[in-house]
Amino acid sequence: MQSDTRSMIENVARKNLAQVLESGPAPDDLDLDTDLADGYGLTSLNKVLFLMSACDDAGVSLASFTEPDVAGMTTLRDVTEALTRHAGEVA
Repeated sequence: MQSDTRSMIENVARKNLAQVLESGPAPDDLDLDTDLADGYGLTSLNKVLFLMSACDDAGVSLASFTEPDVAGMTTLRDVTEALTRHAGEVA
């Protein structure tokens, strides 16, 4: 079940990141280990928009994360792992 949840959340994260990137890449073309800011040019505002949408689509409360948690999410893999840890929690 954990791997199904992780796969679903990874797809959600990829879709939401692709939507906020100006270059409009296909979600499957996004590298899990590319730095969101340095590699994809994600601004802090777009990071917040991305995380809000990803949390909403994954059913995870954004309130689950502290400011240091969010700052530590530097790659798509980090975001996927963080969302997976909180999936299924009651908001």
